[in-house]
Amino acid sequence: MKRIFNFSAGPAVLPVEVLRQAADEMLDYQGYGLSVMEMSHRSKVYQSIIDAAESDLRTLLNVPSNYKILFLQGGGTTQFAMVPMNLMKNRVADYILTGHWAKKAYEEAKIFGQANVIASSADDNFAYIPDLNNLKFTPESDYVYMCDNNTIFGTKYKEYPDTKDKILVNDASSSFLSEPLDVSKFGLIFAGAQKNVGPAGVVIVIIREDLLNNEPLPGTPTLMKYKINADNGSMYNTPPAYGIYICGLVFKWLLKFGGLEAMKAHNEKKAGLIYDYLDQSKLFKGTVRKDSRSLMNVCFRTPDETLNEQFIAEAKKAGFDNLKGHRSVGGMRASIYNAMPIEGVEALVEFMKQFEKVHG
Repeated sequence: MKRIFNFSAGPAVLPVEVLRQAADEMLDYQGYGLSVMEMSHRSKVYQSIIDAAESDLRTLLNVPSNYKILFLQGGGTTQFAMVPMNLMKNRVADYILTGHWAKKAYEEAKIFGQANVIASSADDNFAYIPDLNNLKFTPESDYVYMCDNNTIFGTKYKEYPDTKDKILVNDASSSFLSEPLDVSKFGLIFAGAQKNVGPAGVVIVIIREDLLNNEPLPGTPTLMKYKINADNGSMYNTPPAYGIYICGLVFKWLLKFGGLEAMKAHNEKKAGLIYDYLDQSKLFKGTVRKDSRSLMNVCFRTPDETLNEQFIAEAKKAGFDNLKGHRSVGGMRASIYNAMPIEGVEALVEFMKQFEKVHG
């Protein structure tokens, strides 16, 4: 079996153990004589799959009993509209802009009401997380919106804003399950699965139960109402059944690994290998302020764009793929999600050292 080291920002690397189990069960899931892909979502066996996935996720994150877990479709981007449609009672919300996806969510919210930017790091091309200590919340705002880890720019919140009595909404897509998270700090958390959890298409929503009683904005489609999905156990329509099954396997893999504290230590070790090298390299430089660095997405570059392109091309030939940075940042980006083995990071750093010897 030949597998590259896949540094893609998403869809991203999945645990080999999970992929092997899915392959083994592809034609015959646990003796039932059919694939999960073919299985009725109304069957008892599929109900046991989604129930186990929810239970394991509750265990991993220690989700309080007054929160619902929903497995929905449309990826994280759909949530840019669902959040205001379900939570913007006064048609006012506050947004913290720390990158491309927070900005996308802000633009979407303006369709439904008044969206206010209360903090932003756009002045330095989103290379840092803004100061959260003196945020001025709009008195009538319904919620405060943030994006925990910024995939494109490689930044991550190290602490969360104290929003007092206001609902805090967290797009946790690219840091989800990479470390412990205190769910009780948030009214709603959502995460597209394709970074750390499973295949593209599934989005996980964790929402405090009292928020399900909000009256959605007029014109909100039935399928876009959180309460409808919660009341129907994420099965108001046919869910992304196979994707949820893969997510469930990943949850079990994480539990076997030792849970999120163990995974955080693992991720810190991996990221530290790259950041330590970048801090002493004379050729490669990180693009993010040290106090805002992501454990999941490491952005770096050389002083010359032509040399960046050469590095990306040579790295691909050497078995390191998807290292090209987003067009808004340029340079390189190594996404080192949970399933990226430490051997992949060690090998990448060694390749960078050899490249610097030749071109530094």
